[in-house]
Amino acid sequence: MCSDNGFCPPLCKRGARGDLTRLSRGFTLLELLVVMVIAGVMLGTVAFNAMPDGQQVLQNDAQRVALLLQLARDEAIVRNRPIAFEAEAERYRFLLREGNTWQVLAQDDLLREREFKRFPVTLAISPPALEQTAPLRIVFGREPVDKPFILTFATGDAHAAIRADGIGHFVAE
Repeated sequence: MCSDNGFCPPLCKRGARGDLTRLSRGFTLLELLVVMVIAGVMLGTVAFNAMPDGQQVLQNDAQRVALLLQLARDEAIVRNRPIAFEAEAERYRFLLREGNTWQVLAQDDLLREREFKRFPVTLAISPPALEQTAPLRIVFGREPVDKPFILTFATGDAHAAIRADGIGHFVAE
């Protein structure tokens, strides 16, 4: 309420005839509709970008595997024991050579068994290994230099590849 000295709180205003009127504060229907349309467009854009297509998913898997292959190669040199990458249509894992057998690296947080984001994934290596086993296997020995290869991933219409140069660089393409 306004006092006699003419001071009015922010929500009160004297009208043309001197009577008090209350200012309405809020949004109009048009302003609310404009905000809702803008929010809808933004959410649609985010949702469209948040759901990657098959090619992006396969490319992300190839990038992850390339980094893990580099780590496995370095681990084989540091541990002075062979480490293998083994992949099937649904998952991949890293194995450590213990005597005459391969043991899954279960305690290693980075080189643990993982599933592909979308499967089944068809894997091929070029040039083909002399001893092609049922699950695809790439063995990293103690030597810092190995043969270059290209590991290809395919699922549906999507394709990705990892190029290894033989001296420890793995690049997803």
